[in-house]
Amino acid sequence: MRGEYKVPGGKLVAVDVEVADGMITRAFVHGDFFLEPGEALEDINAALVGLPDTTNADGLARAIEAALPERVEMIGFTPTSVGIAVRRALGKATRWADHTFDLIGPVTLQPALHVALDEVLTREVAAGTRPPTLRFWDWDSPLVVMGSFQSYRNEIDPEGAARHGIGVVRRISGGGAMFMEPGNCITYSLHAPTSLVEGLSFEQSYAFLDDWVMTALADVGIQARYVPLNDIASEKGKIAGAAQKRFAAGAVLHHVTMAYDIDADKMLEVLRIGREKMSDKGTKSANKRVDPMRSQTGLPRDEIIRRFMASFAATHDVREASYTDAELDAARALMDSKFLTDAWTHRVP
Repeated sequence: MRGEYKVPGGKLVAVDVEVADGMITRAFVHGDFFLEPGEALEDINAALVGLPDTTNADGLARAIEAALPERVEMIGFTPTSVGIAVRRALGKATRWADHTFDLIGPVTLQPALHVALDEVLTREVAAGTRPPTLRFWDWDSPLVVMGSFQSYRNEIDPEGAARHGIGVVRRISGGGAMFMEPGNCITYSLHAPTSLVEGLSFEQSYAFLDDWVMTALADVGIQARYVPLNDIASEKGKIAGAAQKRFAAGAVLHHVTMAYDIDADKMLEVLRIGREKMSDKGTKSANKRVDPMRSQTGLPRDEIIRRFMASFAATHDVREASYTDAELDAARALMDSKFLTDAWTHRVP
């Protein structure tokens, strides 16, 4: 059995393994990485032999680390990357190529309904009743979508929100608030099995799950990079922020919002953006933090989304899809019973 893992910004790690009676009986690690001294490759292979085939990526990495002598240099790969490759060989971890993704283009809905769909669809992926899915949002009214752990009173100016008719909903993932008016940003959600991020830390998985969008951004003329933990930026500043939620049932929700053409003055009247947060981003005003996609691409928002979808489809197995009536009904029920309630919205006062 063979598994491969391409380290983000690093090298390809491949491994061939044999298993008998639930134990790894042979392991052969290879790839375009660098290793000094070269003889340490034998130690890596030997460390894997005799381990149960149920050992997770972290456990495999610890076994490798314990077996390596001092002053070994692993360049372009790590013990964890070997562990991920082994898990893929054993069918415990998956690659992008192992999945066919439902690709859902923008459908105009209540923005709170999209927040509810994030939970509904991710639970379906965990249950195996929906394939992995990439979907783009479109919405018909303004809304602030708060991170799961943000303080309402510290983030929201209720008078400003009321003055501009902007509602507030709390999502299930962490991160910062999203100021969303129709047409002012580009938002997508990725719903995938946790096997796709097997062995990756949260920080590693952010970059891994958005690797495709770096290519998509280049396709519209933006050379972007990931800024840990969860920002995407170009040479002109921040473009986007990502958020993530892993479900114990076996799925991960990863979503990203990119600024297209945000009214920064209005945003400042609705969101309380503290000096500490602004200085952390290296800027002194919210206007400088908002770096619209429109100014960097010169393209209409719909065209950028179309190109993003085409870019994803060019490098992944996809099928065009839509929401089912049952999914929309479930999301509406969840929106009413959870996401539009004061108990949820104000759960962190």
